Amino acid sequence: MQVTVNGIDTHYLLDDRSGGPVLAFVHQLGGDLTVWDQLAGHFRHRYSVLRYDVRGHGASALSREPFGVAQLASDLNAMLEATGIANVHLVGVSMGGMIAQQFALDYPSRVRSLALCDTVSRTAPEAREMWNQRAALVRREGTAALATATIERWFTPDFRRTHRETVEKISDVLLRTASEGYAMACEALRDFDAHDRLAALKVPTLAVAGRYDTGTPAALTQRLAQAIAGARLEILDAAHLAPVEESQRFAALLETFLHQSV
Repeated sequence: MQVTVNGIDTHYLLDDRSGGPVLAFVHQLGGDLTVWDQLAGHFRHRYSVLRYDVRGHGASALSREPFGVAQLASDLNAMLEATGIANVHLVGVSMGGMIAQQFALDYPSRVRSLALCDTVSRTAPEAREMWNQRAALVRREGTAALATATIERWFTPDFRRTHRETVEKISDVLLRTASEGYAMACEALRDFDAHDRLAALKVPTLAVAGRYDTGTPAALTQRLAQAIAGARLEILDAAHLAPVEESQRFAALLETFLHQSV
């Protein structure tokens, strides 16, 4: 399905056959909505499951102008308005977790609960140049230039060896991601800082980190959780894409959390 939000032709999937509350998933940088395939199948019997491709990713159009995470949150808000969805249980991983934080801060009445996975509440000043360098590299050479290092950061060696089909599928999505879409998102993440606002959140929150995540160490996700009153932190035996690598454990955690939040 396609909808135009904030001038961006946006690809999304909404499985609302259950008639249940809406559970929305937001993917990582260099990903698309298919990263949630397994979890969407798990939850579609009790929830209406919404997934979409962030602008410049998957089958969603590129942005003509630079944007920040606030604009990405605005895209999600506009999508909910266009599809007649009042509020959601919101799950985001990595970049998706940043979008979810921003969305909950900017549109609090639309969020019933938050699950923030392998993500941070701000980009440290010393890390901003890394995002500039990554954007420049991808503009020069495409996402293939960082694909190997990215996949090694996203999954542990054991998972890469035993789940090759899953890893190859996610790697293919990264390789197909538009260079400019990826680079512009890098620049948005470079400037992200929601940390000092998190105390204002009054929504049930689950934070999930990967024990072996070198890109977003668990300590950073823990710092995020500590800034949100009542947030619960869980650490899984995974690298950066913990909801994929530990999908069964994550599904169980999320199911319990949602049951308590409804």
